[in-house]
Amino acid sequence: MNDLKLFRVADGQAAEIPGAAVALERQLQTLIECNMEAMLGIRFLASEYGTGSRHRGRIDSLGLDEYGNPAIIEYKRSNGKAVITQALSYLSWLRDHRHEFESLVKERLGDEAAGSIDWSNPRLVCIAGDFTSHDTHALEEIGRRIDLVSYRDFGGGLLALQLVASVTGSATPPRTPSTPAGASAPSAGAGGDGSTVKSVRQFYDESPQSLRDLYADLDAMLISDGDVQKEFQLHYVAYRRIKNVATVRFQPRSHTLVVRLAVDPDTVELVEGFARDVRRIGCLGTGPLELRIRSQEDLARASDLVRQSIDRR
Repeated sequence: MNDLKLFRVADGQAAEIPGAAVALERQLQTLIECNMEAMLGIRFLASEYGTGSRHRGRIDSLGLDEYGNPAIIEYKRSNGKAVITQALSYLSWLRDHRHEFESLVKERLGDEAAGSIDWSNPRLVCIAGDFTSHDTHALEEIGRRIDLVSYRDFGGGLLALQLVASVTGSATPPRTPSTPAGASAPSAGAGGDGSTVKSVRQFYDESPQSLRDLYADLDAMLISDGDVQKEFQLHYVAYRRIKNVATVRFQPRSHTLVVRLAVDPDTVELVEGFARDVRRIGCLGTGPLELRIRSQEDLARASDLVRQSIDRR
């Protein structure tokens, strides 16, 4: 299913650069582990992590993604036939060893990261040279949060990653309130496990219809390409391809959508009350640029920046 093609263009003539699998599976794993945050938006924790006598295996890579979700990454040099089953088998280990994983995060990334782990929907990333249509159809039946990522090595230092398929899985079962026309409402997601922290679903419920309608238009803008995935985290709605595109929070009292984008603030004219640089500010969401959208005029002003964030991911 990997139809990714790369061309070298010279004097108006295009010549295809043939892609191939890497020579060794371990070579692929080492390359991605050394560049995991840049390539996948996941902070690397451990390689070949032993799962003990009961689960009897070694997880290729462990990480923590941009949203604080535990991540298991498995690799296959060529066909991904067995990689999905292998990743799923390690998910049971992860659920049984939360304390061990939290200790690993604390050791590698510090107390703040360990204290912000979101256990509602761990992420499985399966990377292989190719996947079949059967693999992608099976994801919907599995009901877990899984990304299928194919790769191609084009030589000369060129490696391409392509998100072939992705499902968000099922976190805490959502309630079923009414949803405004044109938008799919955020689910309860994290925080439904007894947490007293107010979730994005609750903030959405408290929002006036006008703010929900504004969100419906923003949501349509973010997913218009068809390959941006939407996931419901505890504090925000997250949008991503392989890496984060945007996060959205609701502030009902001020009638505001707080949007963070993967756009360099140094390239943007920062306007007080609309756009600000949050690289050195501790606030919810991911992405260095924050926009505050209160009206259709703000949304129109944000459209080019939203497009930039999507195109860069």
